Amino acid sequence: MVLNKLAVSSAVVVALMTAACQSVNTTSGGAIGVERSQNMAPSWLLSEKQVEISAAESYAKEVAKARQENRLNTDTRNAQRINTIAKRLIPHTATFRQDAVGWQWEVNLETRDELNAYCAPGGKIMFFTGIINRLSLTDDEIAAIMGHEMAHALREHGREAMSREMAKQMGMNVLAMSGKVGGQTMQLLDQGTGVFLLKYSRENETEADRIGLELMARGGYDPTAAISLWRKMAAASGGEPPAWLSTHPSNQGRQKDLSDKIPLVMPLYQQAKKGR
Repeated sequence: MVLNKLAVSSAVVVALMTAACQSVNTTSGGAIGVERSQNMAPSWLLSEKQVEISAAESYAKEVAKARQENRLNTDTRNAQRINTIAKRLIPHTATFRQDAVGWQWEVNLETRDELNAYCAPGGKIMFFTGIINRLSLTDDEIAAIMGHEMAHALREHGREAMSREMAKQMGMNVLAMSGKVGGQTMQLLDQGTGVFLLKYSRENETEADRIGLELMARGGYDPTAAISLWRKMAAASGGEPPAWLSTHPSNQGRQKDLSDKIPLVMPLYQQAKKGR
């Protein structure tokens, strides 16, 4: 009985989540063919500009803190490397959305040991020295990471995730106010909906992998380096949770997907190499 009620309630939450959002596509498909429609909160509730402003403020605080602590761009060689790579990739963001070329792009390197890098909404790129040095990354592998992170910003995955969470909370609140769902069921429902949302998070990561692959190829970086990158990441991360319980696809799964997509972008890489 509880399971039946949980199934019905889950379906209600999912339906309310879908109804609370509007279907958009933030990018063109490119040669790689990313065409999924995205569910976003209405702009009056959560706009692209709001997300960009918030991200820019957070990024500026991190940059200021790193500068104050003398951890910003102190590794001049690697700082130059990531800036050079960014200059080659940024023009090709227009393949996916024309307005991205005009973003106020920033590129910085922070001296931190973590295996991490990100591109915040609006084009704010940050690499940590740990990911470059600990993995002994080549320029092609750095381009794979940077393209992946740029793709998250291009596809507005941050706003999409916030939209899903807002819609989920709205659905849960509606059920709670109805008085027909008990506290225990609400807890189970929250967990079940969370697992449901992981599927979309993994879709975001796969999209970022694919768009990033095309960006690096168009920039003249060997797309096969995306495979060697994830092999290094797999070795560094050791054991990982099952793909169905993780926001990221399994390393083996993403390597296979990238291998399948490389033939689509290899001609772009070869053409870019001729033009250099």
